[in-house]
Amino acid sequence: MSTIYFGGGCFWCTEAVFQRVIGVEKVTPGYMGGMTKNPTYKEICTGKTGHAEVIKITFEDKIIDFESLLSIFFNTHDPTTINRQSNDIGTQYRSIIFCENQDQLKSADLFVKNLEKERLYNSKIVTEILLADIFYSAEKDHFNYYNENKNQVYCKTIIEPKLKKFMTDFNQKLKTK
Repeated sequence: MSTIYFGGGCFWCTEAVFQRVIGVEKVTPGYMGGMTKNPTYKEICTGKTGHAEVIKITFEDKIIDFESLLSIFFNTHDPTTINRQSNDIGTQYRSIIFCENQDQLKSADLFVKNLEKERLYNSKIVTEILLADIFYSAEKDHFNYYNENKNQVYCKTIIEPKLKKFMTDFNQKLKTK
């Protein structure tokens, strides 16, 4: 099993997408990259902790490769906006990847360089790519959020369009029921 941490806006969105990816064994929402020890969601929302909302992805790299995960990540959020995804604004919503090792770091850097060469985005990619530090798990009420709250407005207006895009663009990477 391998691990990678992605932050691409609200962790409810990224969790919902990556829960549906083949080879992904576990997705855990949490916080990373800041200076506050054992932060809470309330503290994160102030934007003063330095942490980003992230998901910890545990995956079987014989089933899903790292580059496929990167492709899904970059196609299901906007990596060109600083500290913002849609209506979610603040440093806690920045686009960021925390890598477990130097190989992942090099692969992610190369992946971004190739995206920039392809000019797929109208603006520069601002995704930070760093080695993983301390991961703090989010409170339990943030786990499996979309699946347990599908009728909430945020889920319907923000998460569902991301899921539909993922399911259309990455149909071959979907888990079967």
